[in-house]
Amino acid sequence: MDIQRPRYLRQLIDAQWDGQVKVITGLRRCGKSYLLRKLFFDHLLATGATPEDILVIDLDRDDMADLRHPLRLGSHVREWMGKTTARRYLFVDEIQRCESVPNPAIPEGAPITFYDTLNGLRSIENLDIYVTGSNSRMLSTDILTEFRGRSTEIRLHPLSFAEMLSAVGDDRRDALETYMRTGGMPALPGLKSDAARETYLQRLFSETYLRDIVERRRIDRMDVLEGTLDMLCSSVGSLTNPTNIARAMSAAGTSTSAHTVRTYIGHLTDAFLFNKCRRYDIKGKAYFDTPDKYYCEDIGLRNARLGWRQQEPTHIMENIVCNELLARGLSVDVGVVPGRETDVKGNSIHVNREIDFVVNKPGTRVYIQSAWAMPDDDKRERELAPFSKTGDSFRKIVVRGDVGRGWQDDRGILHVGLTEFLLDETLV
Repeated sequence: MDIQRPRYLRQLIDAQWDGQVKVITGLRRCGKSYLLRKLFFDHLLATGATPEDILVIDLDRDDMADLRHPLRLGSHVREWMGKTTARRYLFVDEIQRCESVPNPAIPEGAPITFYDTLNGLRSIENLDIYVTGSNSRMLSTDILTEFRGRSTEIRLHPLSFAEMLSAVGDDRRDALETYMRTGGMPALPGLKSDAARETYLQRLFSETYLRDIVERRRIDRMDVLEGTLDMLCSSVGSLTNPTNIARAMSAAGTSTSAHTVRTYIGHLTDAFLFNKCRRYDIKGKAYFDTPDKYYCEDIGLRNARLGWRQQEPTHIMENIVCNELLARGLSVDVGVVPGRETDVKGNSIHVNREIDFVVNKPGTRVYIQSAWAMPDDDKRERELAPFSKTGDSFRKIVVRGDVGRGWQDDRGILHVGLTEFLLDETLV
């Protein structure tokens, strides 16, 4: 099934011939190879390139196993380039399969890695380089360290609701209900039953993601890793503190420390399974050190991990809103508005009001609340009260699961339905 990813294809097109190595990263099985080898490949052919101008190296294939050696990989590409002056393109899929090897000139020195090879190939002026890498080794932190500013990273996410809708062509309401349950992994539209989709997602966790982390990080406390994972999935959108997680796990019989939990949370975010949103003091204009909030990269994976329990639409919707904002390339924080209020006894108390998402854009800001339903005045006031305490006039939006077409209230707050928000990028 052909699925269009226009947002990411545009990023690749815009990055052509920028002198950098284009690195497509993201959760495994979220469509990195398809984006590069199908959508971008077809674009190049449609704009004048020939198949002979594009070298595709798939390091997952056994007949290309010899190119998992970084020096052989570099020699192979240079031999293919020869003395041509024509513009050519290099695609390397699963670059993390290229192993580090000793430096033949300095055996006792630092090993040669695929980063060295790709950095060397950058010097060929008529060669434009694109690589994909699975999250088991090809992490954002590695890229920033090893390429030293000589790469363009394109972060790929699972299918947005708009992309999924274009693929399945269902009624919007039915499609949203399915999306909130099984998420946006690109393989799902090709699966014919709910049971097949659920089994697929559960196996991804056990046979792909966890195995990758265990192998890469040499995890020796699988019970702690899985316990941390379950707690993060259960508490999406809630404040998360490693100390509290460690205490809860220890009380349940899995003794561990806050340090270990914090380390394992880092592994899960580095593997793109979770996104961390930091808390930002809107008035003090500073970040809080702790706690933070974590959102699952794909809500279907979260639901599968929990065995399809804890299907609270409030938390699921908030996670989906966060994912949509991140997929649009926006900077997202959790807003905190500190202030003093009067309690029922007439005492002045310090209160932190929270705004679900603060979207920072050049020269402006947008505040967003996520509310599945606001059935009465009390609920409406609780949800909207933090907006009135920001002390500024930036745009304010409440995304709701109980409305259709949006409108603006007398306080200037835009109320918009979840489906409309997910399909209209002009709103933020």
